[in-house]
Amino acid sequence: MWWPAFLVALPLAHAALIPAAHDHNDESHHVNKRLPSSWHHSEDHAVNALFKRAPDDGSPYPPVGSPTWSSAYPRSSPDVAQLPSTWVAALDAAVAAGKIPDIPRSSNTPGVNPVYPPGVNPNGPEVCSATYKCKNPDDIWDAPDGYFATSFDDGPTPSSPKLLEFLEANDETATHFMIGVNILENPQFFLDIFNSGGDIAVHTWTHPYMTTLTNLEILAQLGWTSEIIRNSTGGRVPKYWRPPYGDSDNRVRAIAKEIFGLETVIWNMETSDWGLTTGDTTPEQIHEFFVQWVAGPKSPGMMVLEHETSDQSVQAFIDAYPLLKPNGWTTGSLTRLVGDGTYRNSKDSNSPVRFDGILVGSGAPSPPSQGTSAPSTQTTTSQTTRAVTTQKETQTPSPTSDGLQASQTSNAASPLAARDLHCNLPYLLFSLCTPALVAALSVLG
Repeated sequence: MWWPAFLVALPLAHAALIPAAHDHNDESHHVNKRLPSSWHHSEDHAVNALFKRAPDDGSPYPPVGSPTWSSAYPRSSPDVAQLPSTWVAALDAAVAAGKIPDIPRSSNTPGVNPVYPPGVNPNGPEVCSATYKCKNPDDIWDAPDGYFATSFDDGPTPSSPKLLEFLEANDETATHFMIGVNILENPQFFLDIFNSGGDIAVHTWTHPYMTTLTNLEILAQLGWTSEIIRNSTGGRVPKYWRPPYGDSDNRVRAIAKEIFGLETVIWNMETSDWGLTTGDTTPEQIHEFFVQWVAGPKSPGMMVLEHETSDQSVQAFIDAYPLLKPNGWTTGSLTRLVGDGTYRNSKDSNSPVRFDGILVGSGAPSPPSQGTSAPSTQTTTSQTTRAVTTQKETQTPSPTSDGLQASQTSNAASPLAARDLHCNLPYLLFSLCTPALVAALSVLG
């Protein structure tokens, strides 16, 4: 009979449809200057178990800006004793695997660049400090040729509405590298930026010099900021971060990449607009910088360090903006120019969220005990979708990228197995149909 041979061939065909695991040890792979635009771990990689979002657990999530929402986060510098255990376990595993370099911490006084211990070369390949202008090939310093990568640090602040109004009036979108405690203090400004289509990225929790911190302190600065962004944007996981003062080295960038999948962004031009409120610079000086920059070469493109910390810094950008396009520069939000999307699991604030990707956080820790006056910092790392909820949004669902209104029962609420089926339909068909086909052929035989 022909069918026994057919049955023998079925497992071979079945196996051929299973995606091959990515080989991380293949030395022939091309090394990109920037991190890949999608995650390349195989489905059975351990990191999936750590950071994969589970189906919705039915828990209510507080509106952004509510007391319940804000009580879940540190009020200032995070206590490393309060870190979620899954973050710490992931860091320990990365250290044990040799993925986090053992580089000594730097030290500094305010206003002075960090200094490493004697015998440690900040420009050497082992350390490669961005503060000392060492350019790690994984870091992003430049915009594409001819482009002005629009971005602002330190938001959200009371000056953010002025900036947002100008961007919207000129049909512009920017990347906002946000500080965690500023999101806590200015939740409505945060929502205004996000709901307008602005791209949200990480600028740490309290804006420290990152190379001066311990591994756990770095974990806390990046983790809590990623977490509050995720839980305030409908589950979007940030893909990019910018170190305060540009202070990063191979140890810091490795923790950002290995634990949270964050790509490090620096800059290639600096306005020093932070000095407008202290008298260290003037609007005229900043404007003259732009006059020179826009008339210069267009390779590489401009990635300018600017801030939304004051009305003066925002006005400096507004005054410089008319110089860009007449001089042949194309503008665009930084994260959209350097990659294929702002978030690990969504292209932008309007695109759907993929709930079965690599995400920050895991199982929800226990809620704070009754009678405690201090807010717990262990109540946020849930694997579930935390939808951004405002008075407006409870009545009007957020539009998706194709203009359709999002349903209250999203893909996140589906069982994980069901949500994963569409990813490998041929495999599914063979898995379901093979037993039935075998039974039928056996009867015919």
